[in-house]
Amino acid sequence: MTESLRDLAPIILVIAFFQIFVLQQPPDNVVDLLVGIIFVIIGLTFFVFGLEMGLFPIGESMAHAFARKGSIVWLLIFAFALGFGTTVAEPALIAISEEASEVAAGAELIALTDEAMESYATGLRYTVALSVGVAIVIGVLRIVMNWSIHYMIMIGYIIVVIVTGFAPDEIIGIAYDSGGVTTSTITVPLVTALGIGLASSISGRSPMIDGFGLIAFASLLPIIFVLIYGILI
Repeated sequence: MTESLRDLAPIILVIAFFQIFVLQQPPDNVVDLLVGIIFVIIGLTFFVFGLEMGLFPIGESMAHAFARKGSIVWLLIFAFALGFGTTVAEPALIAISEEASEVAAGAELIALTDEAMESYATGLRYTVALSVGVAIVIGVLRIVMNWSIHYMIMIGYIIVVIVTGFAPDEIIGIAYDSGGVTTSTITVPLVTALGIGLASSISGRSPMIDGFGLIAFASLLPIIFVLIYGILI
């Protein structure tokens, strides 16, 4: 709990500074605010404790098991299912998809009907989930095949720049934001643990050097996929 308080302290200090010295007015419902902060600290404490007890061991143990089994096909299927499943139910992604459909409707990119907006939002959400699944598959292949992450990331951003030039203006901001909503509280721990466990299981791989980087792909590919979705749809 002390660590959680220390991690949240900069956020609390920044808010307090601007509230007192810039806005120069006391915050509304001070008691509710303090109670909320206490609950955030307690919740963050249990969340991190749960990650250490549950999600990290699950990700690492499954990576070890797949490596011992020696089945690259099942490993890639699991990687895709993990990326797709944890992203498609992400609340932040659902929210941004609904907002994006309203923006698209306001720009007259799609018909102004509830059915069309819902279809657009659903398609956008599944596009992002599909991109994360593909991203985790590429990341796992990188670890197994020992590909250089530097060149893959550079190539990815070159593709982003090129596709951005062809995408509608209304979708560009949404596409770039979609790379952030994929880094959810469930996806990051599981995917990171998967990468570390897989790198630890393969001879000659370093968990520190080779185990990380999966989240970089999970943040990059949604941008490309959503830009293409905007071009096509």
